[in-house]
Amino acid sequence: MAEQLNDRESSGLADKLMQYLPARFRPGTAVVPVIRLSGVIGAVTPLRPGMTLAGVARVLERAFSYRNAKAVALVINSPGGSPVQSRQIYLRIKQLAAEKKLPVLVFVEDVAASGGYMIACAGDEIICDPSSILGSIGVVGGSFGFQDAIRRLGIERRLYTAGAHKAMLDPFLPENPDDVAKLKAIQREIHRIFIALVKDSRSTRLKGDDDTLFTGEYWAGESAVALGLADSIGDLRSTLRARYGEKVLTPVIAQPTGLLSGLMGRKSPGAGQLSALESIAGLPDELISAVETRAIWAKFGF
Repeated sequence: MAEQLNDRESSGLADKLMQYLPARFRPGTAVVPVIRLSGVIGAVTPLRPGMTLAGVARVLERAFSYRNAKAVALVINSPGGSPVQSRQIYLRIKQLAAEKKLPVLVFVEDVAASGGYMIACAGDEIICDPSSILGSIGVVGGSFGFQDAIRRLGIERRLYTAGAHKAMLDPFLPENPDDVAKLKAIQREIHRIFIALVKDSRSTRLKGDDDTLFTGEYWAGESAVALGLADSIGDLRSTLRARYGEKVLTPVIAQPTGLLSGLMGRKSPGAGQLSALESIAGLPDELISAVETRAIWAKFGF
């Protein structure tokens, strides 16, 4: 009898102590870390950094190493950008998911298009809003032609190169059909890589043919689900509660901020004036970058 009382007292004490533990450390607590991946991919300028593997690697590592994690949720809102950075982020997510044996649930906000959709394909499931934009599986590149403008302004273009194609597609020279053909060949190669990635990731879930899915077209959420580019309509909160219970914890894993990160990341003392001068000198580039970024988002109505 005394032993039973002691066991009950020990059990009661353990229960009381458990209440003081953070919720995510308690046995049986479901945790789904959430990572937000937003913005243009790879468009990096001094004042306008885009999404890159280097920028998100630490956050991904933290999320996939989270104690008691049942899955990892990615919230994506990106119109695309660099195919290289998109694929590297995609691969890192797939690698971590395999290492930690965790499912990945992707939730699309406004848009997951082009490189943004490539990253979304790293998920075991893609869940979107009815008004989300998905797809744009293609490759695009653009430039301007200034040769007539500089001639009217009386400006002489002087360009010196070693290598027959070093000045290929120079915006201050007339367009060369051979240069355009070379660029299009590179685009077709990148497009094939993109298509193979989508087919490998979505497999038998794809319901459209190649001439429908891979033309660069994009669709709203319900059409994307019908074509197999996404799996269902839903939102993060409702979906995770339905699968992991009403008390599921969804901590948002963000880039470190505060004093320590500032000390680790800031330039050395005395660099402030130089940094300001660099920022002023880079304003034309920043203006162009802002216009290009705005144009990428505007393509999808945002």
